[in-house]
Amino acid sequence: MSRLLLFVVILLLPYYSISQTDSESLLAAIDQTIENNSFYTQKKEREITQLKSLLKSTSAFSSKYEITQKLYISYNSYQSDSALVYARKNLKIAESLKNSEKLNQAEINLVSIMGTLGMYKEGIDVLNSIVILPVSSLKGPFYSVSRTIYGQMADNASSPQEKEKYLSLAKKYRDSCITYFPTNTVSYITAKADRNLDHQQPTETLHLLLPYFPKIEDSDPNRAIISYLISQAYKQKKDRLQQKKWLSISALSDLRLAKKEYISLRSLAFLQYEDGDIERAYTYIKRSLDDAVACNARLRTYEISKMLPIISESYQQQSETNRFQLVVFLISAGFLVLVLLTLLFLFFKQMKKLAAAKKELSLANFKLSELNAELNTFNEKLNLSNNTLTEANFLKEIYIGRYMDQCSDYLGKLDEYQRKLNVLATTGKINDLISTAKSKDYIENELREFYANFDKTFLELFPDFIRDFNILLLPNETVHPKEGEQLNTELRIFALIRLGIKDSAKISVFLRYSISTIYNYRSQLKNKSAGPRDEFEERVMQIGTSTK
Repeated sequence: MSRLLLFVVILLLPYYSISQTDSESLLAAIDQTIENNSFYTQKKEREITQLKSLLKSTSAFSSKYEITQKLYISYNSYQSDSALVYARKNLKIAESLKNSEKLNQAEINLVSIMGTLGMYKEGIDVLNSIVILPVSSLKGPFYSVSRTIYGQMADNASSPQEKEKYLSLAKKYRDSCITYFPTNTVSYITAKADRNLDHQQPTETLHLLLPYFPKIEDSDPNRAIISYLISQAYKQKKDRLQQKKWLSISALSDLRLAKKEYISLRSLAFLQYEDGDIERAYTYIKRSLDDAVACNARLRTYEISKMLPIISESYQQQSETNRFQLVVFLISAGFLVLVLLTLLFLFFKQMKKLAAAKKELSLANFKLSELNAELNTFNEKLNLSNNTLTEANFLKEIYIGRYMDQCSDYLGKLDEYQRKLNVLATTGKINDLISTAKSKDYIENELREFYANFDKTFLELFPDFIRDFNILLLPNETVHPKEGEQLNTELRIFALIRLGIKDSAKISVFLRYSISTIYNYRSQLKNKSAGPRDEFEERVMQIGTSTK
C-alpha cells in the first residue's frame, strides 16, 4: 500500500510543480500589470477620446446611435456614471430613429448599467417597459439583463425571503437565456455554464468551457468571464491550484483591458491571504477597492469593504512582526559591536542599515496614512449617498401626504358636483344642467388650485429654488413669477425635473401643454445657462442638496 502511495506521489509531483510555476508566473504578470496601470488606462482613454471626437463630427442619427453605443460599451465596467450618461443618450437617439430593435438594445443597455450603479428600482421600471417583438434577436439579451439585475438584487437583499425570491427569478431568466441564445455564442456558453455550476456540475462545466476558451481573443472582455467560470468549476472540484490559476488569468485580462468593475482580483486577493501571501493580498484588495470606487460600482465596493479590514490588519501585523525582528537584529548587532571593538567597520555598516530601515518604516507609515485618507474619502462618499437617500425619502413622505389630502379633497368636490348635477336633473333644469356640464370653469378653478398647492408644497421643500435656479442662468436671463404667482410655467417645468420627473411627455401631461412646448421651454432655458448647456439640468438636480 505504501509503495502504491509513493508511486502516485511521484507521478503527481511534476504536475504539482508545473502548476505552481504557472501560478507564480501569472501572479508576477499581475504584479507588473498593476505597476503599469497608467499605460492601460491611457490606452483606454485614447479610445474613448477618439469616439467622442467622431461623435462631435457626425450629424447622421444612425451614426450617432452606433457611436454612443460604442461609448457606452467603452465606459461600461470602467466609469459607470459616464456609461449611464451615454446609455441615456443612446436611448434618446434610438427613440428618434423609431427602430424597435435599436430601441430595445438601448433600453437593455440602460437596465444593465443601472444594475451596476445599484439603481435597481429604476432598472426594473425600464425592464418592465421593454416590449420585445416575438421574432426579435434581442430576446436572449433581454433575459440575460433580467437575470443579471435580479441576481444583483439577490446579493443586496436584506432578508432571506427576498434573497430567495430574487434568486429564483434570476435562475428563471438564466434558463430563458439558454433557450433564446444561439448555441455557438459566448452568451449561451456562459449561461449554460452558470446553470451547471448552480446544479453542482463542475465536470460538465469544464467540458463546456475548456475547449471554448482557446477561441477567445486576448482583447475580448469575455475572456475574463469564461476564465472566472472555469475557476469556479475547479473550486467546486476542490482543486485549489487550478482555481487560483484561472482566477489569475481572469484578473490579468480585466486589468489589461482597464476594467474597473470586476470580481476576480478580489477573489484572488482572498486566496493569497489564506496562503499567507499578505503583501500580495493587500496590494490586490487595495487595487480592487480603488477601481471599484473609480467606477462607482456600489456592489463591488461594498463587497471589498467587508474584506479589506481583515487583510489590512494582517498586513499591519506582518509589518509589526518584521519591525520587531529588525529591532532584535539591531540590538544583537549593537551588542556585538560593543563586545567586538575591533570590528569597527562592521559597526558603521550596521548604522547604515539602521538608517535604511528607518526610511522604510517612514515610507510604510506614509502608505498607511494614504490608505486612511482613501478610506475617509470612501466614507464621505457613502455619507453623501445616505444623504441622497434621506432626501428622496423625505420628498416621498411630503408628497404622499399631500397627494392623499388632495385626493380626499377632490373626492369631496366630485361628490358635491355630482349632487349639484343631480339636483338640476331632478328639478328639470335641463338647460342649466347642460350649461354646467359644458362649462370649463370648474376644471380651470381646480387646476389653478392644484398648481397653487404644487407650488406651495415645492417651495416648502426648496424655499430658495427660484434664487438658486436664477444663479444658474445668465444675469440678464433670470426668470421670475408674476405678482400673485408662486411659480410660472418655466419654473414649474424645472421644479418637476428637480423632483426627478425628466420625461417631457410626463411633464406635458402634468402641466397640460404639448410635448413640443415643453421641449422648447427646456431648450430655451438651457441656452440661457451660465455654465455648460449639457450640464444645466444636472446642476438643477443639485439645488437644495447641500441643505438637506
